[in-house]
Amino acid sequence: MLRHVNIPIFIPHEGCKNSCVFCDQRSITGTSGSAHRDIRPEIETALSTVCSDDFAEIAFFGGSFTGIGNELMKSLLDTAYEYVKNGKVRSIRLSTRPDYIDREVLDILKTHGVTDVELGIQSMVQRVLDMSRRGHTVEQTRKACALIKEYGFNLVGQMMTGLPGSSQADEVYTAGQIVEMGADGARIYPTVVFRNTELCNMALRTEYTPLTNEDAVKRSAAVYAVFDKANVKVLRIGLCASEQLSGSDVYAGANHPALGDLVLGEYYYEKLCGRLSEMLALAQSIPGKVNICIHCSKSDSKKIAGQKSSNKSRMLSLLSQRNPSITDIKIIPTDSVNVGKFIISAENYCKNKRTRRKTNCT
Repeated sequence: MLRHVNIPIFIPHEGCKNSCVFCDQRSITGTSGSAHRDIRPEIETALSTVCSDDFAEIAFFGGSFTGIGNELMKSLLDTAYEYVKNGKVRSIRLSTRPDYIDREVLDILKTHGVTDVELGIQSMVQRVLDMSRRGHTVEQTRKACALIKEYGFNLVGQMMTGLPGSSQADEVYTAGQIVEMGADGARIYPTVVFRNTELCNMALRTEYTPLTNEDAVKRSAAVYAVFDKANVKVLRIGLCASEQLSGSDVYAGANHPALGDLVLGEYYYEKLCGRLSEMLALAQSIPGKVNICIHCSKSDSKKIAGQKSSNKSRMLSLLSQRNPSITDIKIIPTDSVNVGKFIISAENYCKNKRTRRKTNCT
């Protein structure tokens, strides 16, 4: 199976003239490296762990790569592009801000092997952008996305949940706008409150209420549903783990080591709830005690079960309250069901016979 490997090159703060209330790139990335460095040792070290048939790409992260100045940007891209031309990596991707995109920048990216541009959109609600001190407008985001698509790059929209002034409805709207602007992929980042940021000061002054992990899961699951319905692949949910994320740099907010799994579990739980009436109807058609069976792909089985089988427990509680004859939920991995789909059946095991009823995929 082809393995996708990112070789991350972090360029924290370089080129960014803004001070977003939530931002602390050293804590987010776990590094304080400068753009003015030879990146070959980092690439070579990463390549030593990459297999020949892996899909490896160099990724310039830090959020403002195209704002570091064109000459410095070209110097870094020249080095990275050497590895594309010699076949050691397949492509280059980068992350940047909407207000750091123009035709001159995109012309440089196009001639240096860049295939994917990740845009820090964060929100498509101007009120939320202003309260977060993002320093760009919704209209700038629209123009940047249109240009990126015009040039033929893959567009990845990065967005945040739980920003100041943002509601779940705002975040669902933002996800829908990212889809409409032609995104090929997305990242969802529930807000983490780092110490020594303005957002932390706002929280201390009770001007901002940080997300709990439970809130972050529910709101991010609602956003994930928008992307999944539109077949926009979500590349990541939550920040990458670092020493700073697990240490004293975090004041509050969504910071759970399995946040992505929790979000996916919540998403599948909501999908199961949408089939509740069908499960009850199936159970009603079979006499005696009934097992509800969920047939799914092997990769989806743990997501459907939920962390520590929490989805199974919640769903069984809902079902048994309405029909006490439902005694268990069985999750059955199979190769015959596509990823993201599941088949529901109900069965009754008697001493000498077994009865089953089944519904179609959803």
